[in-house]
Amino acid sequence: MTTEPTPSPPLAVARTVDELRGHVRAARRDGRSVGLVPTMGALHDGHLALVREARAADNLVVVSLFVNPAQFNDAADLARYPRDERRDRALLEAAGADVLFAPSPDEVYPPGFATHVQVGDGADRFEGQVRGPEHFYGVATVVTKLLCIAQPDDAYFGRKDAQQLHVIRRVVRDLNLPVRIVGVATVREPGGLAMSSRNSLLSAGERERAAGIPAAIAAARAALARGEHSAAAVRAAAEQALAAHGAQVEYVALVDEASFRALDVLSGEVLLLLAARVGDVRLIDNELLRCGAEEPANTSGEAATVA
Repeated sequence: MTTEPTPSPPLAVARTVDELRGHVRAARRDGRSVGLVPTMGALHDGHLALVREARAADNLVVVSLFVNPAQFNDAADLARYPRDERRDRALLEAAGADVLFAPSPDEVYPPGFATHVQVGDGADRFEGQVRGPEHFYGVATVVTKLLCIAQPDDAYFGRKDAQQLHVIRRVVRDLNLPVRIVGVATVREPGGLAMSSRNSLLSAGERERAAGIPAAIAAARAALARGEHSAAAVRAAAEQALAAHGAQVEYVALVDEASFRALDVLSGEVLLLLAARVGDVRLIDNELLRCGAEEPANTSGEAATVA
């Protein structure tokens, strides 16, 4: 006699802090661990990889869906950010998430809200310089709030936003927040473009131009494999690949992953950062590379415990 598998319970949706905390309290009473996956929606396989990591490690998987206005310095960019909660809910249910936390802006930032988290080291360059200091103030503040609201054992973030991951780890370490921050490897499309919610805004022609981003990573990797140790020369190779595809370069940098300081002379493992515009769409990417190596450094997901 065969036994039918027990169906998973339907995805619960919490709109308020109190509703989410009710789910977390119930899990804690049962001795279950809690994993949090913060997102801004418009989910893709990269987000779902985070959910799968959480599902494998934690008993209750909470996914937040909140397009955070505090981290946008361009009102038009905020307005056109893709949103489709119904689709996101279906994907999360299929991926095995337990709770979707989808609050309104007023729930996260109620009237009179006046507290912000500012990270002084590592947040003032690259994305912080291009998007303004308010970008990482917004990121650090909303992530701190989500960690305090959900009180997870583990929180999962994609390595695709490497500087964001660096800033979040700094916040958790400096504020002694009792959570394990887990970085999960970037998921890429067949052509090598990193999966991003913004990819849905690209036209067919813009996608061809966006192919300059994986081409730039490949050019930097090839330069390092040839034994190049000058950051300027490796940057130039990546910039040429971007320009050849018609992508507008915002920055290309080679940094130390631990400090996010730009490097002039390269050795060992280096983190390549780049940002480019394709039409009206702004895309970022990164790759951990090894000097003198034919293959890229291991960028599989890793965990860092900070308490």
